[in-house]
Amino acid sequence: MAATTAIKEIFEALPHIKKVGAKHLWFDFDEEADVLYISLERPQRATDTDILENGVFLRLRGKKVVGVTITGISKKFRK
Repeated sequence: MAATTAIKEIFEALPHIKKVGAKHLWFDFDEEADVLYISLERPQRATDTDILENGVFLRLRGKKVVGVTITGISKKFRK
């Protein structure tokens, strides 16, 4: 049952993921730190970070977004 729910949630996320336009995406979740790392390129080789609202960080190489870090992930997506 949990697998079915997970698959359903992944399918619901696919249209949003496709909009990103990245050829590959990597997701790393640090459960202890409650942080989700999303990489649009690996290695990211980020040169800068933009700090957005609500614990979201954009990792940049020049003007290109190469990653997103989201802190407090479990609170943001609590049902």
